[in-house]
Amino acid sequence: MSRMAPVTLRGLAVLTLGMLGLSWPLLAHAAGQEAKQQRLVQAPHYGDVVFHFFQEDYFTATTTLMASQHFQRIAPHDDEAEVLRGGMLLSYGLHRDAGEIFTRLIERGASPAVRDRAWFYLAKIRYQVGELALAQEALSQIQGTLQAPLDEDRSLLQAQLLMARADYKGAAQVLQTMKGKTPAARVARFNLGVAQIKAGDTATGTATLDALGQEPVNNDEQRALRDRANVALGFAALAAQQAPAARQYLERVTLHGPESNKALLAYGWAALDQHAPLSALVPWLALTARNGQDSASLEARIAVPYAYAQLGASGQALQHYTAAIDSFERERLSLNQSIELIRSGQLVDSLLTRNAQGHMGDRWQMDDLPDLPHPAHLSSLLATHPFQEAFKNLRDLHHLAQHLQGWRDKIDIFKDMLATRRQAFADRLAQVNARTSAQSIPALQQRVDAASAQVAQGEVDQDGVVFADVRQQALLDRVARVQAITQAPDDDPDIVQARERIRLAAGVLNWQLAQEQPVRLWEAQKALRAMNEGLAEAQRRDAAIALAMREEPQRFDQFDARIQALVPLLDVMIPKVAALSTEQQTVVQDMAVAELTRQKENLDAYTVQARFAVAQLYDRATEGGKPTSDGLTGTQAGSSKDQKGAADAPKP
Repeated sequence: MSRMAPVTLRGLAVLTLGMLGLSWPLLAHAAGQEAKQQRLVQAPHYGDVVFHFFQEDYFTATTTLMASQHFQRIAPHDDEAEVLRGGMLLSYGLHRDAGEIFTRLIERGASPAVRDRAWFYLAKIRYQVGELALAQEALSQIQGTLQAPLDEDRSLLQAQLLMARADYKGAAQVLQTMKGKTPAARVARFNLGVAQIKAGDTATGTATLDALGQEPVNNDEQRALRDRANVALGFAALAAQQAPAARQYLERVTLHGPESNKALLAYGWAALDQHAPLSALVPWLALTARNGQDSASLEARIAVPYAYAQLGASGQALQHYTAAIDSFERERLSLNQSIELIRSGQLVDSLLTRNAQGHMGDRWQMDDLPDLPHPAHLSSLLATHPFQEAFKNLRDLHHLAQHLQGWRDKIDIFKDMLATRRQAFADRLAQVNARTSAQSIPALQQRVDAASAQVAQGEVDQDGVVFADVRQQALLDRVARVQAITQAPDDDPDIVQARERIRLAAGVLNWQLAQEQPVRLWEAQKALRAMNEGLAEAQRRDAAIALAMREEPQRFDQFDARIQALVPLLDVMIPKVAALSTEQQTVVQDMAVAELTRQKENLDAYTVQARFAVAQLYDRATEGGKPTSDGLTGTQAGSSKDQKGAADAPKP
């Protein structure tokens, strides 16, 4: 059998692209962070959008934003809202819609900061769809410095574009500018080492990866990156037939990390290249004890008997080959069982149940393996980007179906709400009409005009009679009545005396009114202004009521038309999304079945190699007689000829 292919320079390039993709922060999250840093929120409806965004409820944030934009409630945050919406759409994989948003922002002349972010997102979209030249053109349009962390992402994207054009030297120059200890900077150092090796500077690239492979780490992500660097160095050294260096690099890999199985397998081959089969057996036996289903563990099961054969222990080699064949057969049955469960839909149901989270888009991640009898079969597949994207799309479709069904269930509620509002409007309209008829605006206007005329006349007369209060008006009336009585011609002394007394009283009263006239005039003018303001307010309210009487029924009709229009739209979309979910589930299941089928093919290859090795061992052992229980002849089991024959068994 053939040895496990080491990671060549081409493999390092592929590994680099994967690491670059993983290093990019989510564009929607970055867009929201920038929107938060730009300015204070001035539009309440935009603040509602930002609130949902930072609660990581991106679907509600997107739908709320689009509704507020429809009713023009976002100003003065229109450009920032478009950037935020484009980023969220991009996180859902809607590259075309997001690209149209950023293109419009650029064409309509947004602010430089917004325009630079739009160019960056547009470059990212074009790269994802394979338009490398257009992506580079968009990236070159950025004139300023992007806010963190987008500036690091910009450098990584630039390096990736250069590497896609095989300009590894240029990519290395870009990556060298990324300093610091941020996650993006660490990934940049890994990619820098790969770019340097691809550019022909093997010594410098190896030194860069070597330094990263010895760097202290603080978390699992940093440890995984360090292990990946050491594994890459180890396989590269194996490919260059530098076994001592390969063993040195591989010894740094964490014993129980995600790269440990590959490291143990490669370490054994490095030891075997140094003609140390015993040293190779140590990592390989440890690897077989893990009982894993990955390719490294499976290969270790036939690498162990190969090492025994190299040592001349043909009996032990035969036992391990036989055990490997039995384990491969059991593994084949397990794979068949897993394939049947996957095709029945249990894989998707289990993943959706065990990884249920309340939001859509790129912020979701898969944390738990499916509830299957042999979940380890799919561990490597579940970690791949294509499967994650396929399952994310399926999960988004399920979320969308739930939202659509929820909206469809709310249609009847909206109808009841609209009917209630119609009835409430009709009831209040009757009350308003009753009040309007009792206190009509023209009657109020006449009363105000009459009061204005009286005040104006009093101001002209300057006698204060117009401004007399109730008591004073009563006194004036009494004086007028008494004066009318005493005006009769009569020389009676009592009448004459009374006439004089009335004249004096009228004079005192008129004098008092004349003295109080300025104050009374000011108070009357103040009251008149209040009356005019009240009349103007009444007129405004009357106009608003009249407008509402005309427009509110139209608004009700418009709401009713929108509700009625949503019903057939939802009735079309719900089955369409269900059909798309079924298709996407088939895609996910086919990917899983294809992966398990590939594993079965590997098992077949390993089984054939193991059976061939067993056959050769039997042939060698039976040349001089009948084989014993350990697979060797009784008289020639220890002969050097048979030991040489066992050592010549096929290499894994």
